[in-house]
Amino acid sequence: MKWLLFLLIMTGLVIWWRYAQIEQNGRSSAKPNPKTSSKAQAKQQAQPAKPQTMQQCPHCGVRFPSHEGVGAYCSLEHQQTIDPKGWWGVAQWVKSPNYDERPSGMPIELVLIHHISLPPGEFGQNYIADFFQNKLDPQVHPYFQQIADQQVSSHFLIRRDGQVQQFVSTLHRAWHAGASDFFGRSRCNDFSIGIELEGTEDLPFQPAQYASLKELVLALKKKFPIAAYAGHSDVAPGRKKDPGVHFDWNHFSKLADIPERQFPYGLERRS
Repeated sequence: MKWLLFLLIMTGLVIWWRYAQIEQNGRSSAKPNPKTSSKAQAKQQAQPAKPQTMQQCPHCGVRFPSHEGVGAYCSLEHQQTIDPKGWWGVAQWVKSPNYDERPSGMPIELVLIHHISLPPGEFGQNYIADFFQNKLDPQVHPYFQQIADQQVSSHFLIRRDGQVQQFVSTLHRAWHAGASDFFGRSRCNDFSIGIELEGTEDLPFQPAQYASLKELVLALKKKFPIAAYAGHSDVAPGRKKDPGVHFDWNHFSKLADIPERQFPYGLERRS
């Protein structure tokens, strides 16, 4: 009996000693190895920093980190200015093939206001952009069969929500005025900027469109010697009616701070 009790005590001591060893070894392995940690830190420090993604401002050509600046531009000022290639950074660029060169040395002096909707009386689709890019599908709407083969464009389109799209560089001649005459000067496309407003002759234009028109005109005035503003119907009377009776010339004049003398056809609404 004494031997049995002795064996039980010894067995308990062995088991206790074994567990104590396991626990001590576990704590030892959990402690960080100074040599290993130093090597890991040195390895991390030796890795080269990832290079910053750079981009080039279309206006001034300066290169800057992509996370800085405003969109593709190095500053808000440059984004809001017509750049040296004739593009406005605020607009969405949807480039049209329908353009050619202006006559050499021809100053850009006239802004022509138009309206357009495709299909007529409908808004919010991409059919105008398709039209200016020669991509209009004549099978989509009966009216498109009449115009799908035409090759026309405008420099800018202001959508009903105020979004601005640019199709042609302001340095180039867009095909928007057609046969036209501005006080004895024919071929108005040679010396004008064409701005289309998404709309019809039956509906008022939206406040957002006037606001965007103002910002666009301010940018154009800083870039070009704009001397006059007119409607398509002014330079193509009898053939065109846009921008129509709902375009408020007086409101536009005050909003964009344009003097009355630069509206040679007057500030009254006209069709």
